[in-house]
Amino acid sequence: MNVVVTGGAGFIGAHLCRHLLEVGHRVTAIDNFDPFYPRTMKEEGIEDLPHEAFTLIETNICNTGTVLQALHTRGVDAIIHLAAKAGVRPSIEEPGSYEQINVGGTQSMLQVAQRLDVDTFIYGSSSSVYGNNEKVPFAEDDPVRNPISPYAATKRSGELLAHTFHHLYDMTVYCLRFFTVYGPRQRPDLAIHKFARQLLTNHPITMYGDGTSRRDYTYVDDIVDGISKSLGRAKSVDVPEYEIINLGGAETTQLKDLISGIADAMGITPEIERLPEQPGDVERTYADISKARRLLGYDPDTPIERGLRKFAEWVTEYYADRPVLDV
Repeated sequence: MNVVVTGGAGFIGAHLCRHLLEVGHRVTAIDNFDPFYPRTMKEEGIEDLPHEAFTLIETNICNTGTVLQALHTRGVDAIIHLAAKAGVRPSIEEPGSYEQINVGGTQSMLQVAQRLDVDTFIYGSSSSVYGNNEKVPFAEDDPVRNPISPYAATKRSGELLAHTFHHLYDMTVYCLRFFTVYGPRQRPDLAIHKFARQLLTNHPITMYGDGTSRRDYTYVDDIVDGISKSLGRAKSVDVPEYEIINLGGAETTQLKDLISGIADAMGITPEIERLPEQPGDVERTYADISKARRLLGYDPDTPIERGLRKFAEWVTEYYADRPVLDV
């Protein structure tokens, strides 16, 4: 199969490209190397991928014509759309750019799929769409009418656009709601990576709120497994499907326990600087993954303690011979 992965040089995208190549697919990655974090970190994630089966196209997904021209002779079998402007807090500061990339870019890639007669479209959505959902764990049929950040609103918009194209053009579409993904080469702005850098540079760990907020942290290998199984299911169904599916770890961790966990894994005693809660941050996330288990055979097997140890090994080695990014 020839699979297109947008955001293919990003954190999840690079891990996914590697996995797809390992199981025998050809992969075309699209990435514009947005300067949200250093290009070098993205390049390092894909630099050793086998050139005979891997192609990188550097362009913006909003450039529909350019993307079509680059892909029209490749015989694309599926599009896995992960490219997006990420981050809840930055989206509050510049909502227009988030709408342009996350909504406009998704629209563009759906048009590409329709024009190239691609029958499988997998969309990387987010647990952020649930907002401050009072019911836990979060299930796919819960109402998601009250996003509390522009980022969350754009991700929900993408799900609705994807449904429209499923309805009009008989695409099989899976919208995968990711729950706080972490692991090697995690984006530097995300909590675990940021906490690790603060520990390595003897800075206090900045904890927003009282430390009792909870997240469902999901190790990147488990997310990649869920995406891969979605691709397999999409190619096996006889009738086009539209499904929203949670991919999470199905357990929650308090922020203060996450901090102590990463500090223990790195063997460093943390100093905590407590700051006010941030607008747009949800109180908790917690995935009901029963649908993913039933439809995909999804079974995450990296508990947070083991995942943090793996991350600590990577981050310590990564910054052993290069400057630590600003905290």
